[in-house]
Amino acid sequence: MTLVVIGPVTKDLIVIGDEKSQKTGGATYFQSFVFEEFYSDYVALVNCSDKNLVNDFPDLDKVKVIEKDDTHFFINNYPDRDNRDFRQQLSNFADIPIYPGDFENILPNEIDGFVLNPLNRFDFPAETIEYLKGFDVPIFMSVQGFLRVKGDKVNDNYTLKLDNFDELTSILSGVNVIFLDTGEESIIGLDYDVDEMVITNGSKGSRIVCGDEIKISPVPCDKVVDTTGCGDTYMAAYVTQKLLFKSPEKAGNFASQIASEKIRNFGPYKSNKF
Repeated sequence: MTLVVIGPVTKDLIVIGDEKSQKTGGATYFQSFVFEEFYSDYVALVNCSDKNLVNDFPDLDKVKVIEKDDTHFFINNYPDRDNRDFRQQLSNFADIPIYPGDFENILPNEIDGFVLNPLNRFDFPAETIEYLKGFDVPIFMSVQGFLRVKGDKVNDNYTLKLDNFDELTSILSGVNVIFLDTGEESIIGLDYDVDEMVITNGSKGSRIVCGDEIKISPVPCDKVVDTTGCGDTYMAAYVTQKLLFKSPEKAGNFASQIASEKIRNFGPYKSNKF
């Protein structure tokens, strides 16, 4: 059985104060380091045009490229290096949707579950979501990308705005666990046909709505180096524990710990392996 993690790999420009660096990014990229450590039976399927980006993944044998004619580009700007909860973003809004036909001959024979990481509304058309639901395995989905729409144009990129849309209810219906932050919660609310909603709030911790509401305390970090990909790391860590142990509270506490460890270093989560 294999966990199938799907979503774009990106070219990122990270700006912290007056320091700039170019990195590989995207939720699927950050999550692969967590899965490599805690749920090694996984495959990452990434949509992009720049195949060289996959060279930065922890295990190239577990990455398959869905070739498209563009690659997502993001600028992540943290103007106040002492407040990493605040981030300004720009994106090229690459229009490179993944369709059901793109999965031909690349899905494993037996699947534990899907982790879906849209970075904008183009990535996963409704027909693709319905196709994946047909496998009748757990689906873990990030909501953020579905809400992203173009804001103001800045040179060749766009600011990011968040907006709800009518199709979101049917897209989320029947998904097992969805992940969002408190800002996204304020836009879409909590009334969806899902088993669990995991709502993160940066350094203030998180909560899990699954009938009852479980509050997860943040794990203090005395040295914040890089918060880019922290939410993706939390999501991946949560998924590993849900699949292994089923307990939302145990999964949330574990995810909080791993996210805290991630932000102590630049780039993706690092264990003793990396």
